[in-house]
Amino acid sequence: MPRNYTQYAPTAFQRRPHLTRDEAWIRAYLKEAQVGHIATSVDGQPFITPSIFWFDEQHHQVVFHSNIAGRIRSNIEHNPKVCLEASDLGRLLPSNVALEFSLQYRSVMVFGTARLVTDPTEAKRLLYSLIGKYFPKMTAGREYREITDKELRATSVYAIDIESWSGKENWDERAEQSSEWPALDETWFE
Repeated sequence: MPRNYTQYAPTAFQRRPHLTRDEAWIRAYLKEAQVGHIATSVDGQPFITPSIFWFDEQHHQVVFHSNIAGRIRSNIEHNPKVCLEASDLGRLLPSNVALEFSLQYRSVMVFGTARLVTDPTEAKRLLYSLIGKYFPKMTAGREYREITDKELRATSVYAIDIESWSGKENWDERAEQSSEWPALDETWFE
């Protein structure tokens, strides 16, 4: 019978605990990951939105932005509880057992409460830091025009206050194989 998870924190019970990574690994991963998927929910309907993001380590928050109007803003205004997932994939890992097929992956799940950043000075600082993650050699006022007040009014900047997180990494070279079935030819592992 499956375990009832509703009574537990979202990071409880890792199915494969040997793949769990520590906080230092999670912090390093969030600094490098390129795309996050932000999950919101309203009236029982889940939504997921891909986005660039920045991990503000000093304030223990994840920053992203969206248009001033739209689904993500409406969802967060009605239910600020969110989840952010970031991952990257490696090779597919074949097996000679159907339930052991796998893939290499690294992932982080962040759970928290999103808030709309309303202070213009803070919003600009966060947006410049977000840009700096993806374009570290570019500087506002030198390679690109600084953020205008008009542009800021057309943008929603969010900070997810991190309540919990988990990280996993499966970078095994091969999936589990069975001695009860003929071994796969080496060409399957290329």
